[in-house]
Amino acid sequence: MRYANIKYYDIANGLGVRTSLFVSGCTHRCKGCFNETAWDFDYGQEFTGETIEKLLDSCRPSYIAGLSLLGGEPMEPANQRALLPLLKRFKEQYPDKDIWCYTGYVYETELLDHAGRARCEVTEELLGYIDILVDGRFEQELHDISLKFRGSSNQRVLQIQKEGCPELYPVNRQSGDMA
Repeated sequence: MRYANIKYYDIANGLGVRTSLFVSGCTHRCKGCFNETAWDFDYGQEFTGETIEKLLDSCRPSYIAGLSLLGGEPMEPANQRALLPLLKRFKEQYPDKDIWCYTGYVYETELLDHAGRARCEVTEELLGYIDILVDGRFEQELHDISLKFRGSSNQRVLQIQKEGCPELYPVNRQSGDMA
């Protein structure tokens, strides 16, 4: 796997101050995507053990709330396999910090469903480490800058480690407004 960028002290991609990893590679190709350069799986730098150590070290200060994964597309199967060791180590070292993941895939149909497009042999384990999942493709015609932690009104912010998978910021599916 390759990655496009790492943002330290990021306050835009989850609650609190975070470290954000922007992976390379995305097959969605959403019109209006803010990060088109990261669509290419060969873009950026190689993701190595040294990269994992830098990411983990950057999360050490108590004021860092957690780690955010963005893209590209972290839930592309090839990226899931590469991210799993990072997430395992992160949760071992920082059990009280959270992991946010932004994906264009829909949680129930493309990640949980065994026939889902993004499902692979590590999906279930990887999802077990993710606390908050922002799901759904970016849809330019539904773009709304007033939404919290998402770009278009079809996307959801899900607490996937909570029973029943409640939405943190519920959306009225008819109007796209916050409920």
